[in-house]
Amino acid sequence: MSDYANAVLCEFGEDRLVAELTRGLPTNDTVRVGVGDDCAVIGKPADAMWTLLKTDAVVEDIHFRPGEDMKRVGWKALCRTLSDIAAMSGWPEHALVTIAAPPRMEVRQLRDFYIGLRKAGREFSTAIVGGETSRSPGPFFCSIALTGKVERTRCLLRSGGKVGDAIYVTGRLGGSYMSGRHLSFTPRLEHSRWLTEGFRLHSMMDISDGLASDLPRLAQASGCGFEVQMDEIPRAPWTKLPEALTDGEDFELLFTMDPAEGERLEPAWHKRFPSLPLTRIGTLVKRTRRTSNFALHGYDHFAQS
Repeated sequence: MSDYANAVLCEFGEDRLVAELTRGLPTNDTVRVGVGDDCAVIGKPADAMWTLLKTDAVVEDIHFRPGEDMKRVGWKALCRTLSDIAAMSGWPEHALVTIAAPPRMEVRQLRDFYIGLRKAGREFSTAIVGGETSRSPGPFFCSIALTGKVERTRCLLRSGGKVGDAIYVTGRLGGSYMSGRHLSFTPRLEHSRWLTEGFRLHSMMDISDGLASDLPRLAQASGCGFEVQMDEIPRAPWTKLPEALTDGEDFELLFTMDPAEGERLEPAWHKRFPSLPLTRIGTLVKRTRRTSNFALHGYDHFAQS
């Protein structure tokens, strides 16, 4: 880090910062996947079941506006982590909740926040087993650490994509924050489990920072480039293409598979989930500079403003 003694975060950007901070972290022989995927994966290579570990945060004025219904914020706080478990095709088990709140925050607001947490926990069979409380000078924030499980044979990573794979997304993208959908979304746990039960996927992640950021991450992890048919990208109502690419907070699934397997999947999906679109948007290709990025970029916590 000495080479960057005078650098500031907005000169790095989020991906570069994470790469710098996590270089050389200690590991052991139980770590199947560490930093760089939706969850860490823990277990012995031959274990039938692997453990998933995930932590995520919601911060006032970043992930939700001041004055929002705190029940909905509590729902989002847990469901953000559940979405990452879904991205690995796992299921959740136990959550720890850490909150830091200003002393003048109303107790009623925190009670409402926990109502939302409990609702999400019951809905998605997640036990909330403890955590920590702390004072904050402001704003309010919550961090959730979540454990899950996945069968070794069904665990999906970002790095499994292959040249020639069809690229799919679920749902419609864009406008989530402005519409308030980011506070009421459904993590795609049921959908990802159904996918890996009957079909062979090569790679998967969830879309949280926008397709324009997350698809390049998946492609890079897989050693591929990508080509996308822009007019095929499914957009939320009243949303234009740039918003569909960059808004983020969609929490939909992004995955790749052999095109022939995709042709078998599509009619089965539409029969099983008739109200949730599934759209093929492009193809993984051999990586070149031209096939590795969009002209636009999704959300970055530390991008230059």
